[in-house]
Amino acid sequence: MTESEGKCKKKMEQQKKGRGMLVFTGTAAVVAVAANIAFAAIKRHLDNNAKKQKDLAGSDVRVNLSPSEILNLADQIIAKSIKVHNSVASIPLNKVTYANVISPLAELQAEQFPLIHSCVFPKMVSPREDVREASTEAEQRIDAHLHMCSKREDVYLVVKAFAARGDWMNAETKRFVQILVRDFERNGLNLTASKREELQRLRALIDELSLRYIENLNDHSAFLLFNEAELCGLPPEFLKGLDKSENGQLKISLKSHHVTAVLEFCKAGTTRRMVLGAYGNRCGEVNRSILESLVQQRHKYARLLGYSCYAEYAVDVRMTKTPSKVFEFLKSMSTSLTELAMKELDILKDLKRKEEGELPFGTEDLLYYVKRAEEQNYDLDFGEIKQYLPISLVLSGIFKIVQDLFGLRFEEIAGADVWHCDVRVFSVLDLGSNELLGYCYLDLFSREGKYGHTCVVALQNSALRISGSRQIPIALLISQCQKGADSSPGLLRFSEVVGLFHEFGHVVQQICNRASFARISGLLVDPDFVEIPAKLLENWCFESFSLKLISGFHQDITKPINDDLCKSIKRWRTSLSAIKLKQEILYCLFDQIIHSADNIDIQELFKNLHPEVMLGLPALEGTNPASCIPQSVIGCEAACYSSMWSEVFAADIFASKFCNDDSNQHVGMQFRNKVLAPGRSKDSIEVLSDFLGREPSIQAYVESKTNNIL
Repeated sequence: MTESEGKCKKKMEQQKKGRGMLVFTGTAAVVAVAANIAFAAIKRHLDNNAKKQKDLAGSDVRVNLSPSEILNLADQIIAKSIKVHNSVASIPLNKVTYANVISPLAELQAEQFPLIHSCVFPKMVSPREDVREASTEAEQRIDAHLHMCSKREDVYLVVKAFAARGDWMNAETKRFVQILVRDFERNGLNLTASKREELQRLRALIDELSLRYIENLNDHSAFLLFNEAELCGLPPEFLKGLDKSENGQLKISLKSHHVTAVLEFCKAGTTRRMVLGAYGNRCGEVNRSILESLVQQRHKYARLLGYSCYAEYAVDVRMTKTPSKVFEFLKSMSTSLTELAMKELDILKDLKRKEEGELPFGTEDLLYYVKRAEEQNYDLDFGEIKQYLPISLVLSGIFKIVQDLFGLRFEEIAGADVWHCDVRVFSVLDLGSNELLGYCYLDLFSREGKYGHTCVVALQNSALRISGSRQIPIALLISQCQKGADSSPGLLRFSEVVGLFHEFGHVVQQICNRASFARISGLLVDPDFVEIPAKLLENWCFESFSLKLISGFHQDITKPINDDLCKSIKRWRTSLSAIKLKQEILYCLFDQIIHSADNIDIQELFKNLHPEVMLGLPALEGTNPASCIPQSVIGCEAACYSSMWSEVFAADIFASKFCNDDSNQHVGMQFRNKVLAPGRSKDSIEVLSDFLGREPSIQAYVESKTNNIL
């Protein structure tokens, strides 16, 4: 046991002892009466808590497995999976039924979902290196097996035979079976053997090219040298952390954190231009050639599967359905924002004239003058705001907001089995009926060896088991908050608060799902939809009511953020947002175009598209689009628009349903039951349209931006 583990164990033992201690005062007679009442209350509390712990222990999620237990469990998962798939595959095509084909596969997915995650999630959170290593190995074994299962033609033919019968029990079953068939066919199982072999060859080539592209960017270690005068405006603590050359010059690497700092703070325009130019030409011709080849191979891959281009293949399983819908969305957004973006650009150009004279305004100036405009127009000191955001208060505020909106009550389970003493476990109950809906693990504080980003992991999905019982969802929220020194409360940056609200949107989404099949449940929804609940909940970070609820000065929590600061935070949210969105639209359009047509000269495309979208601003000479748009190869190719899509429709939901009453539980319960509960059992556009009473629109989002010109 490490010293850290020993401290954790001691802390947990002290907490357990402390929960059972009561101090009685007063006369003997009062003590006697009070003791009876107190002991009865303690017994009820302990019985209730013991029941919660028993219920949690009865879930299929397993924590604190040893390395050998993780690897053994992985082997058991694989063995059971092979057995079930073999059994299903053995059914004659003329004897397929729901009971002998679909039900066994659905039950296997529901049963194995939490077991697989029991093997995999320790690599993200375990304080033990040997456990993390075993978890990584288990994930590799399981992934290889699942990949093999996804290409089993014998299972596909049986499922396809059932689907062809059209013998649906209900609409949800139909959708589940259609997704099973679709998953198989997107792996080429409806193709001839030779075409399937070619598909696999292309997939391997695409993976190899993608890896080379990413490695080139990650390994790029170039830097630029500057003296202090050329870096004027950068924070002193940033300059102190820079490496120096032999002659004392400061090294600015071409990594994003250095580049962003220079572009936001450096007063020297020539320095900003040099840094952005070098950053935009990383890996030069090498990565541009790789990107061109990648796009060609993706088109070939999609066409083998029957699509006209890769973009059509990528969006077919998304809310947008077609590339033309994506183009329509992006162009409507761009056109709607043009007038406001022009006004914002004029403001930035005027600031540059005042500071640097009549030098032309370029893309290297955008971040710097956006920052200056915000400093001049908003009296916001985020260091001061942090003093009002102790994590305990923020967390209790989030619980209250989620309770008031969605009728969810979070109750902490004392003494639950966890992997680190900082981890807390909550049962989530329906506020009205007290029905247990799910569980939530919170692992909020950073520590060595822990996954470095904030996210939610679905540990167990909602599903209707073959026994007739409902498997309840379980969520794990991982964050990187810093603990306070000694006994002082940990304080959060405002950006961390927004991040927590976002992730709690995913927790609510996971817990409120009531789909009958694990495959279409929880966070396994339409990729264009999955971020909408999280983006929606972010809105409460900018409303005065909720800002006051989650804030309190750390030395006197009765003093929340004042009204003027609340208003400034809300106005700051949309400051100079149109010009920023234009830049995002530029990248999304570039991504969609190259994946929608053949033989595109990506250099020429970017050169022409940049001034067209960015109000006449040209791309820096020599910019290599393959360097500045890495999204094209890291998992969201032809789908870069999706983040903006989610944010736009979340804004529509908030403005039309919640904005006039941001604690409206009637609307919140409608959202929970109509939008979150179905999961992927219904079409996402239909679900949103039913909730809104119309199709989703960009109008509310655009209006939220245009109402705040500096």
